[in-house]
Amino acid sequence: MEHEDFMRMAIALSEDNVKNNLGGPFGAVIVKDGQIIAKSANTVTTTNDPTAHAEVAAIRLACHALNTFSLEGCTIYASCEPCPMCLGAIYWARIDKLYYANTKRDAAAINFDDDFIYQEIDLKPEDRKLPSQQLLRDEALKAFEMWQLSANKTDY
Repeated sequence: MEHEDFMRMAIALSEDNVKNNLGGPFGAVIVKDGQIIAKSANTVTTTNDPTAHAEVAAIRLACHALNTFSLEGCTIYASCEPCPMCLGAIYWARIDKLYYANTKRDAAAINFDDDFIYQEIDLKPEDRKLPSQQLLRDEALKAFEMWQLSANKTDY
């Protein structure tokens, strides 16, 4: 199969999701060595889970299928340019390559606008719209120190 075939699958997932009223118009397919490892559509509204974006759901399924937290060697095909959360998840999953169809501007045109999140990330925590205040850093550092010294940790 070619890249376009996998992208058409992601697009079909997004269209089926709208037709069946299962969530937003987004789909994602994860492929490794030419084989589909996982695919999903957006299920935010049907699962009442704001993190149930197509890319995140597909990553969870792929990690489960491969029994690993690293998707090195995989490619993700997303029907739309990923939002900041999904893009972060794609980086954390160590996916090798991303292909997308619609742009974030296309998404903004139908009221899926994530630009404000990108803007917020650049701000100092105290300047963000979400009130944020640091508490108990000295106490929390203990877990980081324990991690640093642990001989049993799995780096990721």
